[in-house]
Amino acid sequence: MDRHGFQPDVAAPLREPRRRLPRRQSITARLVLMSAASALFIFALTGIVLYTVLKGELMRHERDGLVTTLNDISYQIGRAGNTERWGRVQIKLAALSQADQRVSFWISGADERFRYGDLTLLKPEAIVEDGSNVGMLKVGGKEYPLHIMTRTLPAFEERPEVHVTVGIDTEPYFEMRRTFLVATSVFSLLGIVLAVISSYWIARAGLAPLRRMSARAQSFSPRKLSARMSAESLPEELSALAQAFNGALERIEEAYTQLESFNADVAHELRTPLANLIGETQVALARERSAGEFKDVLQSNLEELDRIRSIVNDMLFLARSDQGEAATALVQARVADEVRKTVDFFEFVLDDAGMSITVSGDTEATAMMETALFKRALTNLIQNAIQHSPVGALIRVDIARQDDAVRIAVTNPGMGIDPRHLPRLFDRFYRVDTARQDINGSHGHGLGLAIVKAVARMHGGRAFASSEDGRNSIGFTISLI
Repeated sequence: MDRHGFQPDVAAPLREPRRRLPRRQSITARLVLMSAASALFIFALTGIVLYTVLKGELMRHERDGLVTTLNDISYQIGRAGNTERWGRVQIKLAALSQADQRVSFWISGADERFRYGDLTLLKPEAIVEDGSNVGMLKVGGKEYPLHIMTRTLPAFEERPEVHVTVGIDTEPYFEMRRTFLVATSVFSLLGIVLAVISSYWIARAGLAPLRRMSARAQSFSPRKLSARMSAESLPEELSALAQAFNGALERIEEAYTQLESFNADVAHELRTPLANLIGETQVALARERSAGEFKDVLQSNLEELDRIRSIVNDMLFLARSDQGEAATALVQARVADEVRKTVDFFEFVLDDAGMSITVSGDTEATAMMETALFKRALTNLIQNAIQHSPVGALIRVDIARQDDAVRIAVTNPGMGIDPRHLPRLFDRFYRVDTARQDINGSHGHGLGLAIVKAVARMHGGRAFASSEDGRNSIGFTISLI
């Protein structure tokens, strides 16, 4: 039961299904699979090529054998022009068939005396031509067909024109092809298995530096922000990754340090007005006070509350700027006119301090700006110049047109700023030293120049600062693009 008296139903089913996390793919597994696929492609391509070459060579060997045998027989048959010589031819054909069981002979013609072999086997439907002058004869009882070649011999003496056919049993031919195909397949599979195993070992060995790098990264903690990845002992590809990782760590460390400093500065800036509020309120309540005295206390508290509100508003503005907010209410305006309007606002302050402001430079320059933000940034710059200038000083606002921007610089005489402080002048709550901030006995809360930088960024420009010859120049640019 919760604090509102509600008893949850533990037996109720979950309304929303659990979101499945995407499966993570192992680099090792991917490398092994890619290697296996590559090996399969290579072995398959190699096997196909070798099988095609072997098939062609075997076929050429069969054709050469048929041609040789057919030439030999044709020579003898061509000289057998009578039955006596034909008898000797038949004896030789029978002897050749007995000596080599793979070879068969058929002789057909118009005269039955000059025939040889079982001519019923040479039925047209049993012969398949392959277009290379070598046919295939399907013989019953045999698993494989015969390779045959036929030649026609002209008539000679008593012998009419005859057709001589020589056939060779293709069982060894097809068996060799089958054996080669099986052997190639088996060895290809073994090769793929060996490729997978070796790829796994190579991938594991090759990724070992990455695993060490990951283990090193996991040892980092917020307490060890200064730790860095050693890139010297890593391979070239991981060295670049380690350097990028170290760069990210440096940026994180810098941001973390700035955040810690920022939190401390915010706490410090808010602590003083809060302490004043608490102290004055406690003093007011310590004894009986008149209405006028309470009014004075409330007036003082209101000033401190107004200071706190100013800090909070400035922080919210900077937060929106950090999130990428840009100036939107842009209008075409003459920069010098907006500068003079802002300077007029300081008329009484300048009279009290015995100071003056002059506007110089390109007074005709115009730019697209959000006038409220522009005046806010310029007001902060002028306040900063008045705060750090001696009595009677002349403050100068210079306007200059650049290639793609308008430059506004506020220059005042005063104590020089060490060059090492210039890049950090626009950091939040950053102060160079106590002497500079108290020159006129007053100071802000340390966000004025940070706001100047934010306004410049929102207008596509930048902030800048310089100090030389006893004059400090701080300003910003507005992009014309």
